[in-house]
Amino acid sequence: MRHQEELTIQSLTQNEDLKVGYSDNDIVIVDSIQTYTEECRAHMTMNSILLCTNGRMNAKMNGMELELSRHQLAVIPENVMMTEVMVSPDFNMKAIFLTNDILQSFLHEKMKVWNDMLYVHKSHIITIDEEREKMFGHFYDLLLHHLKHYQENPYMLDVVHSLIRSEILALCGMMKQTLPAGTKSHIIKSANGHFQQFLDLIHSSNVKYRSVEDYAAELCITPKYLSAICKRQSGKTASEWIREQVIADIRYRLLQTDMSIKEISNVMNFPNPSFFGRYVKLYLGVTPQQYRNNKILKMD
Repeated sequence: MRHQEELTIQSLTQNEDLKVGYSDNDIVIVDSIQTYTEECRAHMTMNSILLCTNGRMNAKMNGMELELSRHQLAVIPENVMMTEVMVSPDFNMKAIFLTNDILQSFLHEKMKVWNDMLYVHKSHIITIDEEREKMFGHFYDLLLHHLKHYQENPYMLDVVHSLIRSEILALCGMMKQTLPAGTKSHIIKSANGHFQQFLDLIHSSNVKYRSVEDYAAELCITPKYLSAICKRQSGKTASEWIREQVIADIRYRLLQTDMSIKEISNVMNFPNPSFFGRYVKLYLGVTPQQYRNNKILKMD
């Protein structure tokens, strides 16, 4: 890896230091590292899951110490800076990098677990046993088998994404088990309590298309304070959190339900279907019907 790098889909797939096993417009799976430049730094523009298969890595993630060794997973959210990255001579890893859009579509309401662990508890390392590591290996072998022997399958992208989603869900279950028990009341009273309450509210709300002012009022704080604590805790403003959740809900309802465009617009609290259509076009690049009609539009 280079001394400083912006980790994107393009940079990962074009990096000759990495052995890439699979990539599409939302996902890159790295099988191993060919060579590694010590003391490198990288801006992680995607969500990352790193499995250390040998050796050890030390780094700082937004200034916070991160240590990764054999039988451990590092779960890293998007938009963080990795600095002072140093590895042992025998270090190697497998990794999966995901855009926030695809992660949201995989986890949907279970994003709460992901966000609680990474943004509230700020816990990023999961230790796994040999059996779990073997399961990751079996998953990867199955994925490669499909890619090698069933390329002509018209539903290959759906098959691949289903396999990857199953592993992400399994990881999410591990994350939930890893979260410390009995700490919720302490967190609610602490400085980041309002941030956790905001995440709980936005994930549990059936109608997510609401203003920052609406969410702040429900939390009995000012909109400015809500945006400030969101930015401090996660690097994203309250508006960005709301928009991500709204888009995730739109994607889910367009692709996974039979609701009409008008019904989706109404249930999500948009003023009217016309405004809803403009909103979808702005953030997804196509009309709601076009998005529904072609799930693999981004792959064309």
